[in-house]
Amino acid sequence: MTYTAKVDLIGVSPYTQSFQHNTPKLPKELADAYEERTWRNKVHRNDEGLVVMPAMGFKNAIAEAAKYLSIQIPGKGKSTYTKHFESGILVQEDPIIYLRDGNDYKPIHVDNVPRMAMNVPSDGVSGSGKRVQKFFPVFAMGWKATVNYLVMDDVISHEVFLDTLVQAGQLIGIGSFRVRNKGTFGRFRVAGMEWNEYEAKKDNIRLVINGKEVKVA
Repeated sequence: MTYTAKVDLIGVSPYTQSFQHNTPKLPKELADAYEERTWRNKVHRNDEGLVVMPAMGFKNAIAEAAKYLSIQIPGKGKSTYTKHFESGILVQEDPIIYLRDGNDYKPIHVDNVPRMAMNVPSDGVSGSGKRVQKFFPVFAMGWKATVNYLVMDDVISHEVFLDTLVQAGQLIGIGSFRVRNKGTFGRFRVAGMEWNEYEAKKDNIRLVINGKEVKVA
């Protein structure tokens, strides 16, 4: 049986992104000028320019949490849930991030994203030596997102899923400089979850058996 888990998450620490955009430099453009011109290209956005959070980050966070926790499956000896979370969980769409605006939450356009300056390794490798200042998009604590998980492995119960996701928010995080990578960003709490059975659509499946087309029920 496949399930969907619609989860509301709220950030308990700031969140930042660092999309690798590979924008070419202009002729004779200095590094500082390049960073000033292109830092917004580090933002993940949809076709309307609204900021989104990469789906893969949420899938990886819960899989890393399962590996970190190494919870054993009841009745399966020393087998843990790790491989089930690694291959049996999917997030198909990048959720839109919402920021608090008074008493409401609203999406944010890439043109309105604030930034922070950080000194990071010039070659992107931690501890490699020279550090340079770079800009990163930053989203304040209290950000909100609704993430739709597809749970395709029925070994994972809703209790185990929820417990693992809660720990992912505390111990793993998402985005750049997340807690799992020795940072302080990207932590979240689970504000709500809807768990439902999932029915795959078969309308567009063409099934041929022994040369004869068969209608898919």
